Order: sequence, then C-alpha cells, then structure tokens
Amino acid sequence: MKVLIATKNQGKIEGAKRALLNYFEDIKMEGIPVESEVGEQPVNEEIYAGAKNRVKNLKIYAQKNNIEADLYLAIESGITNALGRWMITNIAVIEDSNDFESYGTSSSFPVPERLAQEIIDTDLSQVMDKVFEKDEERHNKGGGIQLLTHNKISRIDLTESAFIMALTKYINDEWK
Repeated sequence: MKVLIATKNQGKIEGAKRALLNYFEDIKMEGIPVESEVGEQPVNEEIYAGAKNRVKNLKIYAQKNNIEADLYLAIESGITNALGRWMITNIAVIEDSNDFESYGTSSSFPVPERLAQEIIDTDLSQVMDKVFEKDEERHNKGGGIQLLTHNKISRIDLTESAFIMALTKYINDEWK
C-alpha cells in the first residue's frame, strides 16, 4: 500500500505507520511537507482545517508530480477550549484516492490557564522551550507530551492513536 503523509517529522511518520500496520501489510510511506494554510498555532476549528488542507495540498502535489497513492494522511496539533477548558489535541485526516475521508483525534492534555494565551500568541513549542528548556529529542520524536508524561507517552503514541481513530471508518466499512 502506497501512503503519502504531509510531514517530514519522523515521529509523526512513525506513529502513522504503526497505526496502519495494525490493519494493513506492506506499507510504503513517503513524507512530503505541505502547507496547512492555518496559523502557526491552530486554535479550535483551525486544527481540523489545517489537517484537511494538508491532505488537499498533498493530493495536489502528488498529481503535479505524477505520484499515485492509496491513502493521503495529515495530522495537525493545536489548542482548543471546545470542552470549556484549554487543551492540546491532534486531529488526523485520511483520504483515499476516491476522496473518501475519515478523521480522528488523539488523547488531549490540559494546558495551564496561565499559559493558554501565550501558546495561542506564539505556539506550544516555543512555550515548552521557555518552560522546560530546548530539547532536540522532544522536537524530533518524543514531543512535549513525552516530557509532560515523564516518558510514558510520546508524540509517536499520540499520532498513532489519532490515526487509529481516523481508520475506524475504513476498517469498518463506515460502520457498515
């Protein structure tokens, strides 16, 4: 199965691949960075919009470069207060070559109220760097969640779970 994912981030690629390997064999995944067309720090509805836009732009890139794929994937992280409290969440979007779409979210984690506006004004990564010191491992694979959970959950884990949720429509024939 040929899969394109809208990122070069190795942690996100690994998480997506793990999710797919639960249900499919012989995955060939290629990471291609494309624009989200939303702000650096997506807020609320921009999180889904960013992932959706990345899939759209990935398909455009593939078409222009004569690349065929079975699935097109993207994931966007952002801050939301949709449930009345600020939290960070990830939204994964999957489309196939026939434009059938599914989406899913990862587990979310709370944001201290005192940091919410600063995250919105800059981005989570900058605030994490300021609060916890810059850490290349966090930036490349583990993500801030690895630091916050004391190495129990990584960005790879969050990405994997978001894509598993997004796959539910595919693996259950859209719930039959």
